[in-house]
Amino acid sequence: MNSIFTYVFLGVSLAAPIGPVNAAQLDTGIKNGFFHAWIFGLGALAADVLYMIMVYFGVGQFIDSPFMKTLLWSFGCFVLTYTGVENLLTLHKIEMDLRFGKNIRLKRSLLSGFFMSLLNPLTILFWLGIYGSVLVETSETFAGSQIIIHSMAIVSGILLWDLTMAFISSGARRFLSITFLRIISILSSLSMIGFGIYFGIQAYQALF
Repeated sequence: MNSIFTYVFLGVSLAAPIGPVNAAQLDTGIKNGFFHAWIFGLGALAADVLYMIMVYFGVGQFIDSPFMKTLLWSFGCFVLTYTGVENLLTLHKIEMDLRFGKNIRLKRSLLSGFFMSLLNPLTILFWLGIYGSVLVETSETFAGSQIIIHSMAIVSGILLWDLTMAFISSGARRFLSITFLRIISILSSLSMIGFGIYFGIQAYQALF
């Protein structure tokens, strides 16, 4: 039983570090509320699970090829830079959202989270390294069913963190001033742009 909680904690630890996905989820929660931030997290989790399945079935070696890495660095650069700039241009909408709310479809938040995580090279390298190691360690000690159970425990940890982020970002809307919310949004947007530039540099170095 202790090992299950260890893997749940591993899932939380994997999801917790500040990165482009967390920054985007925080910005989504501030602008659109709890459900949009939570659905965004579920979309990102769907991409995580997809990569977990690919690593499990040995497709990770194809993803780890130089061509795929360059392609993903390039896409990640475009998606993150575009999202960060778009968020900066829509800062004024935070005040409108707080007062009146906005009829944004949850599907849009779901797809945003999915593609943000799917095209994030850090997600791929992360799952290739961390989850690949978990598979090796687990397969040496446990049967195939235990591997699935431990994988689900990791997913549960990520779900727990997504829920926490949704509460934090939506709670900030209620207790913080609009000026402070805009500052947080600016910082999260600059974080995404910074990661986008970093991914662009990696793509350039891979090509040349």
